[in-house]
Amino acid sequence: MKAALVKGAVAAAGAALLAGCAGIHEHRGAVIDRELASAIQVGVDNKDSVAKTLGRPSFTGQFNPNDWYYVSRDTKTVAMRGVGVVAQTVLHVRFDQAGNVVAVNSSGKELIASINPDDARTPTLGRKRSFFDELFGNIGSISQPGLPGAQRGQ
Repeated sequence: MKAALVKGAVAAAGAALLAGCAGIHEHRGAVIDRELASAIQVGVDNKDSVAKTLGRPSFTGQFNPNDWYYVSRDTKTVAMRGVGVVAQTVLHVRFDQAGNVVAVNSSGKELIASINPDDARTPTLGRKRSFFDELFGNIGSISQPGLPGAQRGQ
């Protein structure tokens, strides 16, 4: 009887620990309905109708305010790992100067760039000084003429 309780407790504890490894799914960004996005027609719709259909854009173009972007991303986070992208949609709506739709483009997660930094340090120009050079390097140089902190007129 006691052995069965111990086995049950161990099984329950194992199940609880494994439940922590299940991923957490999150949706980030705009909610893009594919049917509504496909209803946007070039030459027919304008900024007002697009805003009524899809809502405000996630952001507008940096160099051209007539470029509207709707960004949607589904992610999954697993314990002891980073965030992984499950799905991504970027809907780009371009308008002309009059505010009419000129183009509608959609892309997925194929445009995500994976960047791996080279080292733990950023290379810089100049001297390579050690910790002690930085700490003790100015001793005796404060009273030298022409340096900050030197007294004038002596």
